[in-house]
Amino acid sequence: MSSIAVVGAGIIGTSIAYQLQRRGFSVTLIDRAAPGMGASFGNMASIAVTEFMPASRPGVWAQMPKWLLDPEGPVRIRPGYVPKLVPWFLRFLAASRPSKLRELEAAGAALCRRVHEDLDALLSETGLTSLLSAEGCLSLYADEAEFHADRDHIEILERFGFRHEILGGNAIRDLEPALTTKIAKAVLFPDNRSIADPYRLVTALADRFQALGGAVETGEVVGFEEGEVGISALSFADGRRLSADRFVLAAGAFTGRLSRLIAEPIPLETERGYHTQIMAPGISMRHSIIWPARAFMVTPTAGGIRVGGTVEMAGLDAPPDYRRAKVLVKRAKEALPDLKAEQVSEWMGHRPALPDTVPVIGPSATRRNVFYATGHGHLGLTYAATTARLIADLMTGVNAPLDLKPYRVDRF
Repeated sequence: MSSIAVVGAGIIGTSIAYQLQRRGFSVTLIDRAAPGMGASFGNMASIAVTEFMPASRPGVWAQMPKWLLDPEGPVRIRPGYVPKLVPWFLRFLAASRPSKLRELEAAGAALCRRVHEDLDALLSETGLTSLLSAEGCLSLYADEAEFHADRDHIEILERFGFRHEILGGNAIRDLEPALTTKIAKAVLFPDNRSIADPYRLVTALADRFQALGGAVETGEVVGFEEGEVGISALSFADGRRLSADRFVLAAGAFTGRLSRLIAEPIPLETERGYHTQIMAPGISMRHSIIWPARAFMVTPTAGGIRVGGTVEMAGLDAPPDYRRAKVLVKRAKEALPDLKAEQVSEWMGHRPALPDTVPVIGPSATRRNVFYATGHGHLGLTYAATTARLIADLMTGVNAPLDLKPYRVDRF
């Protein structure tokens, strides 16, 4: 039986490990922590099929100076990290060319069109369908100016045929009575459903994987050994080693460190995101909400209400700045005036960010037996089932349901 080591036990890696084990491989799932304890623990629980558009599009550029100058703004770059960020930022600039944006939009839309088909199949076969909500997401706008500023987003969705509905004031509060009357317009995205508890989803998938005979190993991967046909083994920081026939690198923002160990650098950065989990919010919500002009999101999940968002560029090692989480709660109270911040916990995690916003899904360009699944940005949960399907198809010789060229590792 062919053996596979999957490095990274977040929602992406765990979904891949499950699919490969189910298809008859002997799979070991590896992470420095227990499954689901990285970015998957604290994501915003959203299956966000309408959020595939590149971050380098003009609508974002127009707001970037204002965001960066605002100490409480949704984007922050720690000054000491700026020199390290320059190469990534130059690639981000290159991804803003109009012709390139069209390519990137098409690549994201192709993945998002598959999301519910692949996710529904995964949840059904694992008995986890109850974790997926029936409700969608509301995007909020205080006035016509805010709506106009986000119009490019809506136009992209219209071009690719993603469902949405524009609503006025009373219709908005009929859906979510806790919202402020200061919201003049909203867009309902009915297919942007949410997960009741994203951490529980990962741990449940890991349980299903182990029930099929899969193994879980905890440890930090610090090296790879070369063999006759590629990589033959990996080594842990504590001196252990693990041999395998093939390797999948799916360690989120930490995948860049792994790829450099095999001399295949990826321009992968971390967009550090924050959340506050509120277990006694004093209100109830059915839908998730997002306010583009304020750049925050609120989702009913994990037994309470989660407030998250923000982008902080500061690398993998800098300590958290939980003032970012507190700002998000303050913003959320603008949308939900009766929201109470009681019984709260704060969290920071690392989103794996590529400069063109499109993930890497596919084989290594230099090692025949290495495969990548990383760089999913804000859409790790959204893309997880589809990425697992694509990697499993690729590694079993099944024709993939879409062209994988846009997601190749050597495109930069």
